[in-house]
Amino acid sequence: MLTTAACGSSDNYGGKAPAVQPVGDSKQVGSGYGDPYGSGSGAAPAGAADKSGPAGELKVSEIQGLGSGVTDSAGITLYRFDKDTPKPPKSNCEGDCAAAWPAVAANDASVSAGIDAALLGSVERSDGTKQLTLAGWPVYRYAKDVKAGDALGEGVGGTWHVLGPGGKPAGAGKGAAAGAEKEEKEEKPAAEAKGGELTAVQNPELGTLVEDAEGKTLYRFDKDSAWPMKIGCVGACTDTWKPALPVDKNKVSGIAPELIGKVKRPDGTEQLTIDCWPVYSFTGDKEPGDTTGHNNKGLWFAITDKGKKAKVVG
Repeated sequence: MLTTAACGSSDNYGGKAPAVQPVGDSKQVGSGYGDPYGSGSGAAPAGAADKSGPAGELKVSEIQGLGSGVTDSAGITLYRFDKDTPKPPKSNCEGDCAAAWPAVAANDASVSAGIDAALLGSVERSDGTKQLTLAGWPVYRYAKDVKAGDALGEGVGGTWHVLGPGGKPAGAGKGAAAGAEKEEKEEKPAAEAKGGELTAVQNPELGTLVEDAEGKTLYRFDKDSAWPMKIGCVGACTDTWKPALPVDKNKVSGIAPELIGKVKRPDGTEQLTIDCWPVYSFTGDKEPGDTTGHNNKGLWFAITDKGKKAKVVG
């Protein structure tokens, strides 16, 4: 019997990924959002609870160091999250993340000069509420911004950016260029071009490996475990080792569909698994087919089509 039945493939948990706890210090949970409160107390700052209301009239305002950014009718800066998707719109900020980054309600939004009203939209969140979107991107406020013009959320975790008038990251602030590059890649139908979201490929030295739709080699981590499921890469670790997003098991090539699953990470996001092992890409791989992360520190290994560690050469 395949172990996916034990760890919870998508056919065995009713479409909801099983939650797991991180290995080691639980204080690291959520640090992928950049320690949003800065206090370690887990309590949102005063005033955070009232930041999920409607935006009113969206305005283009000058944000120091960034140029033109979008604010609400009160001048409070609005943000987008790189782990969300615009096509189709989807928010991946839940739980503690949503406490630090309140979703902006979709009702009664309008625009002033400089913003195209046709870019306004909404997306239904997991709790059934409607969140405002701009050019498909879900819109947020930041709990630590307390007055008009504050932009303390820019660059947090390398994934949060002030929202520009067209939906892209504002200006050339910290991390904005990377966010814009990511958006350009999203507009290219890479998965369609390759014919699948995951592909088993032959590496002349390492054997059969798995690549994502962009040709990036995927990896597993020895400090994770498949059963019981535990995730050892949290916080700053995910700046280097990016959790792979779940895929449609019907769009894989060369990999048994029953080995494909997903798991809910401590921050509430979902991660791809192969034979129960959480899967990652490596930021050190610059070109399709690179395997520079293999045998990194003796803990990270390219993953095979069976979910095993690729062989170590030399």
